Amino acid sequence: MANRQAVVNLINQRRAAAGCGNQVEAQKPQQGQAATSGEDCGGLDKALQNNLNFIAGQQASPDAQSEARIANRQAVVDLIQQRRKAAGCEGDGGAGNAGQGNNAGNNNQGNNNAGNNQGQATAQPAPEQQNGGASGRQVCNGSTVTLSGEGGAPAASSGEFPIGTTLKVTNLDNNKSTTVKVASVSGSCALLNNAAFEQVREPGKFLIRRARIEKIG
Repeated sequence: MANRQAVVNLINQRRAAAGCGNQVEAQKPQQGQAATSGEDCGGLDKALQNNLNFIAGQQASPDAQSEARIANRQAVVDLIQQRRKAAGCEGDGGAGNAGQGNNAGNNNQGNNNAGNNQGQATAQPAPEQQNGGASGRQVCNGSTVTLSGEGGAPAASSGEFPIGTTLKVTNLDNNKSTTVKVASVSGSCALLNNAAFEQVREPGKFLIRRARIEKIG
């Protein structure tokens, strides 16, 4: 930012010397449109609302694991907010309305396969679910992986890759892996639904801190 500001200052000096009139201001990205950074504000806003609705549902109907789920999902929310800010997205992304209506209630059972919105994604054959299977280009180095709380067949959501992309996620702490297709948009590199997360999780944990994410196709 400091480097860009120095360039801006130089341009303004040259404009003044040239006698250019009118003040030039930055154009604000329209909400729901791709910002200058290449981020899709609409997709980020949707991911933000989904995660906040999930948190609200857990708070409304807590169980023994709700605290861990909320902490993990709040980390995703914070990341989305950082990306929205960097992209210049306007407004609060619908955060003020999150948790209202039926969305929160539909997500209050994070470990249950409630809902079929991921039904179009198909699981890969069993040999690829555990150690082995196809290998691809490693992406999103350093990213953690958590679960979305969504039901249906094993699938993932992503803010980095388009729907239909095949990702292989490996939990390096137990060397289990799952290969799934991206079926929706989120604010993470890879966010696994319940069925996919069960294939690679460690008992009692809702976050994979040491993950390898590979783009298979």
